[in-house]
Amino acid sequence: MKQSLGTDARPLRVAIIGAGPAGFYAAEALLKQKGLVCQIDFFNRFPTPFGLVREGVAPDHQSIKAVTRIYDRIAGNPSVRYFGNVTFGSDIMHEDIKQFYDQIVYAVGAQTDRKMGIPGEDLEGSYPATAFVGWYNGHPDYRDLDFDLSHERAVVVGNGNVAMDVTRILAISPDVLAKTDIADYALEKLSQSKVREVVVLGRRGPVQAAFTNPEIKEFGELEGVDIVIDPADLEFDEHSAAVMAEDKAAARNVTILREYAARSEHTAPRRIRMRFLSSPAELIGENGRVSAVKIVRNRLVLDSNGGLRARSTDISETFEAGLVLRSVGYRGVPLKGVPFDENSYTISNVAGRVVHANSGDPIQGEYVVGWAKRGPSGIIGTNKPDAASTVAAMVEDLPSLPGIPDENRDQGAIEALLCQRKLDYVTYEDWKVLDKYELARGTEQGRPRVKVTTVPEMLHLIKQGKAS
Repeated sequence: MKQSLGTDARPLRVAIIGAGPAGFYAAEALLKQKGLVCQIDFFNRFPTPFGLVREGVAPDHQSIKAVTRIYDRIAGNPSVRYFGNVTFGSDIMHEDIKQFYDQIVYAVGAQTDRKMGIPGEDLEGSYPATAFVGWYNGHPDYRDLDFDLSHERAVVVGNGNVAMDVTRILAISPDVLAKTDIADYALEKLSQSKVREVVVLGRRGPVQAAFTNPEIKEFGELEGVDIVIDPADLEFDEHSAAVMAEDKAAARNVTILREYAARSEHTAPRRIRMRFLSSPAELIGENGRVSAVKIVRNRLVLDSNGGLRARSTDISETFEAGLVLRSVGYRGVPLKGVPFDENSYTISNVAGRVVHANSGDPIQGEYVVGWAKRGPSGIIGTNKPDAASTVAAMVEDLPSLPGIPDENRDQGAIEALLCQRKLDYVTYEDWKVLDKYELARGTEQGRPRVKVTTVPEMLHLIKQGKAS
C-alpha cells in the first residue's frame, strides 16, 4: 500500500518554475503547512534569484529590495534547493519536470509588454518601459541596449508605477543614482543625459491614474526637478468626482497633484510635465528615429458597464521628443507544453489550478502563481496572499493525487539529468558567492552593491570564488 503524499515516507516533490517574489511566497506557504513534508526545487533562467526585485525595482528604492532577506531565509530551508541558469522549455522540458515532481508551480511573471498600436511605434528611440527598466537594473537581456539621451525631451506613455519609476530615473540627479545599485553602464550614460523634460501622458484623468500615493509623492521630493501640471486637468466631470468621493487613494493622489499644480515658480534645471486625458496618436520619425510625438486630447465617456473610458477628440498637437517609453500594460508569454490563454495573456487557470485551454478541465498537479496567474496587477506584497491561495488548492488536491512513481523520487535524479545535459547550473550556495562579490564591490564604492550583468561573467566569478 502506497504511503500518503507529503509524509516522511513519501515527501511531496514540488518544482517551482521561476524564482521571483511569487515563487518564493509559494515556497513559504508550502513550508508553513502543518504536517506537510515537502521537497521544493526552484528552476530559474538566470543564475541570480529574486526576479523583479533584482531586475525591476528601481535602484533608488533600496528599502523595497530588503524583502530579499525573507527570500534568503526561505532558500536556506533544508527542504529547498535552487537550480539557476536553467531555462524551462529548452534546458529542461515540461515532460522532464512531470517525471520527477508531484506538483509544478509556474511563477514566471509577465515577461513582455503591450504595444500602443500607433504609426511610428517601431521607430528607433521608441521602447517598452520594461526594456529601459531592465537596462538600468542590469538585466542580462537588456544590458546592451543603447538609449539615446541626447534630446532634451523624453515622453513616457502611461501612469502606473512603472511609468513613474522610469520618469523618475530620467529626471533624477546622477549624484543620487551614484549611491544606488544601478548598473554601472547605465549610471555613466544617465550622467551624460541631456534630457531636461519628461512628459508623462495618461489617457484618462488623474482620478483613474494607476500610480500609488508614495510614487506620486516622491516626484515632489526630487531635488532640482519641477513638477508641472495644468490646473485644467484637475477639473473633474461628475462621474470622476463620484469615484473620488469613494476612493481614498484616488482622492489623495488628486490632493498631491493639486499641490503640484499650484506651484508657480518653475526654475529647476529639470522638469516632469504630467498630462492627463492625452494619448499618443503617432510617433514621427526623422532618418528612422523618433523626432516628434503627435498626441490627441481625450474625453471620458461611460461604457456599458458604467466604467469611464477614454475617447479621442479632434484636438491634437505635436511636439519634439527624442525618446518614447511606453508603459501601457504587460503580458505573459506561452511556456512550451503549458496551456496559455491568448485573451488574458496568462497561463490558463481557475483559481491557480492550471486547466486545459479548450475544455477548462484541471491538469492534475499543475498550478500557477503571480502575474502569470492573475495578470499584471498589484505590488510585490500582493503575491503573498495570491500564492497562499494557490498553495491551499495544492494541499486540497493531495488526497486525489497519485504522485510520481517511487523510483523517480530520488532527489539526485534531477541533478543527474542536468549534468547529463551538460548544464552549468547554479546552486543557492553558488549565488551566495556572487552575492558576496557584488556586495564587496558595492562597499568599496559606497553603494549597496555593484551588479554583475552578464551570465558568462557571473559563472566565471562563481567558479573563481569557489576555488579561492
